[in-house]
Amino acid sequence: MNFILCARLLDRLKFMHKRSRFNNKRFILVAALFLGLLLNLPSLSSAYNRADRRSFQRSIVDVRPRLNPRFKKVKRKKTQYIIVHTSELGLNTTLRVVLKGKRLRSGRTTPGGHAHYVIARNGRTYRILDKEFEADHAGLSMWNGETDISRISIGIELVGYHYAPISESQYRSLGKLIDILQGVYGLDDRAVLTHSQVAYGKRNPWFRKNHRGRKRCAKNFIRAKAELGPTWPYDPDVRSGRILPDPQLAEVYYGGREYYAKAEDANVISKLNTAWSIAGEDYDSRTTVYEFPGGQIYTGDQISDSVGWNRIPAKTVVLLNQENSVFLKKSDGPIKTISDSLTAWSFAGQAYNQKTTIYFLPSGRVKFGSMISDWDDLPAETRLIVGYSGPYTLNKDRSAYRIAGSKYKDRKTVYYLPSKELMAGDRIEDFDRLPAGTQIFLPYT
Repeated sequence: MNFILCARLLDRLKFMHKRSRFNNKRFILVAALFLGLLLNLPSLSSAYNRADRRSFQRSIVDVRPRLNPRFKKVKRKKTQYIIVHTSELGLNTTLRVVLKGKRLRSGRTTPGGHAHYVIARNGRTYRILDKEFEADHAGLSMWNGETDISRISIGIELVGYHYAPISESQYRSLGKLIDILQGVYGLDDRAVLTHSQVAYGKRNPWFRKNHRGRKRCAKNFIRAKAELGPTWPYDPDVRSGRILPDPQLAEVYYGGREYYAKAEDANVISKLNTAWSIAGEDYDSRTTVYEFPGGQIYTGDQISDSVGWNRIPAKTVVLLNQENSVFLKKSDGPIKTISDSLTAWSFAGQAYNQKTTIYFLPSGRVKFGSMISDWDDLPAETRLIVGYSGPYTLNKDRSAYRIAGSKYKDRKTVYYLPSKELMAGDRIEDFDRLPAGTQIFLPYT
């Protein structure tokens, strides 16, 4: 076990050295000192103490009884890796998919068992499957010549998107969980990989042979925030010639810089951000939604015949895993509705917590984005408008025209009636019958 602990310590020391906490001379001296001490010690303390780990383990929510009974449990023969995923969904749908299964392109459904753990954005951790069983989480995958990584790894799903920041609460829980699992299986920090690192795809129009890039899952994962040292300095399967590199992922993982998903256009089509670089193998799936700048909505399986992959306009927003939500995306003009698949991030992106994003909760309460701590905390059926000012209250001395001017009956002018009905201006037939107390919201300029 001391050799494993040595490897973990060296990972951390190299990480500190890389971040310029030590110069070369100090790094060598400190590494030698600690390794010398380690050889005479029975154990090495981790970033978390025993109380931290016990408290975290007690807090895990056990949802194993909800696992699809069709799922066949197979004990894993060995455990070499821990694979970090982003679910590309909100919490409720993530739990449903990993427990009950997902729909495949062929129309068939899987029997679930797609992760061992799920970590919600508030840090709450759910146990999906006993850690000793195989979970079908990595799909077509390879690392260092080993294929079918699901057979030799533990899968952890972080609720959220690869183009949105992972929450600090998730990092805290993930760090503790990984620390526990490393202790159980004797794994060093380099055994922790992301799905986008290990997934690969078959040849397609972009690649002449097998290649990385099939998944973009967890490419926004910042290892230091989970108390981990650096990843591998290279992709062993690319270096060996077994597969081709994906240029974007190669830059993220091996380009000598720390990647963070903070750009507002991370899921928006541009010259450098293609459908492939955002959606990977799901670029042409019917569950991938393309929202053009003019408001037109297409699913991935419609683009080839209706538009053409080379003619998707810049600033098109790409959303993943929208199996049953396209009609919600198309409806209600500026008024959007949150569902299990469509979160506040789906509509507002990083503006979810800005004052100009306004939420109308099912309870009737109205909240500004600045009052929202996290986009996944909002219940389904919450409605929202993005890029608005207000409210401006209607009364006998203040008509809709006086508030909104000539735009009072425009589809972008939104009315919230005392009855909790939310309407765009072009759907109101008689403005003289609007009750006092109606709130008006205007596009922010």
